[in-house]
Formats: sequence, C-alpha cells, structure tokens
Amino acid sequence: MKLLMKLVLSAIAVIILAKLLPGVTLDDTFTTPLIVAFILAILNVLVKPILIILTLPITILTLGLFLLVVNALIILLADKLIDGFQVSSIWTAILFSLLLSFLQSILYSVLKEDKK
Repeated sequence: MKLLMKLVLSAIAVIILAKLLPGVTLDDTFTTPLIVAFILAILNVLVKPILIILTLPITILTLGLFLLVVNALIILLADKLIDGFQVSSIWTAILFSLLLSFLQSILYSVLKEDKK
C-alpha cells in the first residue's frame, strides 16, 4: 500500500513540475504521470546502477556531480519510452531531476510513520 502511495505522490510531483517547467510537457490525462512515475522507478532500479558503474571514473573526478547527468539521462530515456511525456533538453532534464527529488522528499515525508 505504501508503494502505491509513493507512486501516486511521484505522479503528483511530475504533474506539478510539468506545470512549472517550460521544457516539460505531459498529456492531459492522469495516466501519463502515473506511467512516468512507474517507468522512472523501473529505470532507477534497473538502468541507473549500470550507468553509475560505467561512469564511476568520471563521477569520482567530478566529486559526484556527474550523477546529475546520470539522473538526467534516466529522465531523457523515460522521455523516449513514453509518448505523452517530453523533455526539451538535457538542462531541463537536470533541473527536472533535481526538483523531482526535492519534491518527492517533501511529499514522502507525509508517509513517514512516527517511531516511538
């Protein structure tokens, strides 16, 4: 149940960012952001670790800043896989990735259980 709520909150974050960022466009249906959130989750689990391992030397040289580019590549890959989701450039994808992480951390804090 918690996983489904995280997926819905991620879809809401994608909708908010598509409204705010001029280079990100979404279809008007609510299914497209859900699909985007699901595909991003799958890509983050399957593809991102491979990209991190392949780009480890440049990531070390840039003190981890190249991971922003890896995140943007994941966003651009999702753009190619989903018809109703478009990101205009790599810079927009980097900004989208940063803002999505920030917004998800705020929205996910709602789901945290109180540990007593």
